[in-house]
Amino acid sequence: MQISALPGAGAEITGVDVRQMTGPEFDRIRAAYAEHGVIFFRDQSLSEDDHIAFARRFGPININRFFQAHERYPEIALVLKEKEQKTNIGGGWHTDHSYDAEPAMGSVLVARQLPDEGGDTWFASMYTAYETLDAATKKEIAGLRAVHSAKHIFGSGNDNFYKANRDTDGRIGNTAAADVLDDVVHPVVITHPLSGTKALYVNPAFTVRIAGYSDEASNALLMRLYAHAMNPAHAHRFKWKPGSVAFWDNRSTWHWAMNDYHGERRLMHRITIEGCALN
Repeated sequence: MQISALPGAGAEITGVDVRQMTGPEFDRIRAAYAEHGVIFFRDQSLSEDDHIAFARRFGPININRFFQAHERYPEIALVLKEKEQKTNIGGGWHTDHSYDAEPAMGSVLVARQLPDEGGDTWFASMYTAYETLDAATKKEIAGLRAVHSAKHIFGSGNDNFYKANRDTDGRIGNTAAADVLDDVVHPVVITHPLSGTKALYVNPAFTVRIAGYSDEASNALLMRLYAHAMNPAHAHRFKWKPGSVAFWDNRSTWHWAMNDYHGERRLMHRITIEGCALN
C-alpha cells in the first residue's frame, strides 16, 4: 500500500482493496486521514454493504436528516443531479455538519454514475489555511468563537438556499428538522481531535457570524478568512472516475462540487460518520 500526498490538499492511497483492509493497513489509512484531511482511493469495487462496512470501521454512521436516502440503505444519502436539473448539491465551498453541536467527523463518497466530463470536486485544507495566516491574524482570532446554522440552507424560511432552487425538490427536504435545530457555537480555530493540529473552522455555507462581534466587524473578518482559505494553493481538484472513493474530514477540510455537466446524470453515494465536540 502506498500513500502519496497530493498538491494543495489530500493524499491518494493505492495498492489496497478497502473491502479487505488488514489491521495495519487500517491504522495507516486512519493516520493518513488525520494528517491530510482527505484521502482518495481508485479502482475500488464497493457494493452498498461494502460501503457501509468501510465507514463503520471508523465510527458510528450519521443518518442524514436533509438528503434523499437510498431506498434500501438508510445509511446512504444520495447526492444526485438528473439530466434535466440545473442545481447540484454542494455547489459552493463548505464543510458538512458544522451546524451540529458535535459535527460529523467526515464522509465517504462513492462514485456510482458519472458524467462524461466535469463533476470534479475541490477539497481545501483548513490545516494549511490556518498555518499560512499571518501572525497578526492568528493572534486576532485566537479564542474567538463563531455561530453556525442550518436554517438558511435547509430550513423553511424564505431565505432557504435550496427552496430558492426549486429543482432540488425530492433531493433535499425535511425543513422542519432545520427549523428546530438550535444554532451552535464552535471555536474559530480548533485543535483537531485526531491529529492535534490546528485548523481554521469557519465556512461560507454554515457560519453566520463571529460571536460577540457587530455584523459589520463579523462580516469583515469572515470575508478576510474565507478569501485566504480559498487560495488555490490550499486546494486539490479531484477528478472522479469509476471506482473512485473520497473520504474527507469535516474538521480539517472544505469541499465544493463542481456544477459543470448540465444534461448529464451524476449519482454519488455518501455515508457520514459521527464526530465529537470541538475545542
